[in-house]
Amino acid sequence: MQITCPHCGFSKQIDAAKLPVDITKVNCPKCKQSFPLLEKVEEATVTQEQLLAERQPDPAQASVSTRSKIDGLPKAGFWMRLVATFIDIFIVFILQFLLGTLLAVIGIANNSGSAEDMAILVQLFGFALSFIYYVFFTGYCGQTPGKMVLRIKVIRCDGSSLSYGRAAFREIPAKFISGIIFGIGYLMVAFDDQKQGLHDRMADTYVIKL
Repeated sequence: MQITCPHCGFSKQIDAAKLPVDITKVNCPKCKQSFPLLEKVEEATVTQEQLLAERQPDPAQASVSTRSKIDGLPKAGFWMRLVATFIDIFIVFILQFLLGTLLAVIGIANNSGSAEDMAILVQLFGFALSFIYYVFFTGYCGQTPGKMVLRIKVIRCDGSSLSYGRAAFREIPAKFISGIIFGIGYLMVAFDDQKQGLHDRMADTYVIKL
């Protein structure tokens, strides 16, 4: 910036970035008179702010750009997700049968209760195992074994990975709501432009193809 003394007309070019922000007056090196510099400093400050704004990307624009890229990723359709679900159901059934049988045998051997009590215990164990299976794999890597086979993955709509908390919300209450309304929440996948079911919309997730 150019500084000119109003008393003697002496002029000098200086770097505005080196000036203290709170400076209001300067002394002329020629006539030793002081004069205000407030307006010049304000102009320089604005100029620096404008330069910084030009160099730094707008976070809002960056977020919109990232979201657009994620929206453009290929999504897994209804039939692909259905096949992955059947694979997972089969795996969970095998685990429930093997581990449930083992639990029943151990309970009977230890006289832990009546046959009815053991049946209830095995059933509750089966439900818990199913929940753990889906929440663990979805929260850990976004893929249950069934999704791994079909090469599809659950991600957040901003492209980030799911936390275990969000995975639990998606797999338990959100899917329960999708199923309780006559399965319409699941059927939405077949008609939605982003292949989202109701549980996906509730959990802010996509199921993408890898």
